[in-house]
Amino acid sequence: MTAYFTPATFRFLRDLARNNNRDWFLANKTRYEENVREPFLRLLGDLQAPLAKISANYRADTRTQGGSLFRQHRDTRFANDKTPYKTWAGARLFHERSKGIEAPVFYLHIQPGECFAGGGLWHPQSDALNKVRAFLADNPAAWKKATQSKAFRERLTQGGDTLTRPPRGFDPNHELIADIRRKDFVASATFDDAFATSDEFKPYLVDTLKRVAPMIDYLCAALELDF
Repeated sequence: MTAYFTPATFRFLRDLARNNNRDWFLANKTRYEENVREPFLRLLGDLQAPLAKISANYRADTRTQGGSLFRQHRDTRFANDKTPYKTWAGARLFHERSKGIEAPVFYLHIQPGECFAGGGLWHPQSDALNKVRAFLADNPAAWKKATQSKAFRERLTQGGDTLTRPPRGFDPNHELIADIRRKDFVASATFDDAFATSDEFKPYLVDTLKRVAPMIDYLCAALELDF
């Protein structure tokens, strides 16, 4: 078994949160590369084979630019928060057809005290959102099988934003109305920082991807994508 992240990964992210400015980051760029980016890319490389067994259409892309790993720089153009760097590291394992279209992803988030893994469709635009809601209304059994199985429930928790009232055009008494009201279709499993640095982490992560996969499969079907 191999460990990827170390206590130094979390030390860097905590220090970055306290020193979120360009001069500090440039002075500590080697720390970022050695303790965050390189182990994360190595993990992504090692996820390629198990991910291919889960879905032939999803990718763990190890490119440093435009791959699965999010850039550490924040896009601050339209944000009230002008700090230049993310204080977390994250990666999305994306659908091969996801360029230019909305597609669900598998996701991994490393942040001191807030680590999680899972996947789904986060903040979809109205067209994709309406497609998922209509699919839920028409196909409740498969959704329940995906999200109410023992494997799903013992590891994953659904999250995201929800409407207070049923969306227009949907039966308020539908058996899945609580899910139809969702604005996000995501599920995640949390774990602590120490576990992320252990050699048990990769097997746990692969197992988590397998458990969330039926939900990703369902969302792909709703969006007319192959899983």
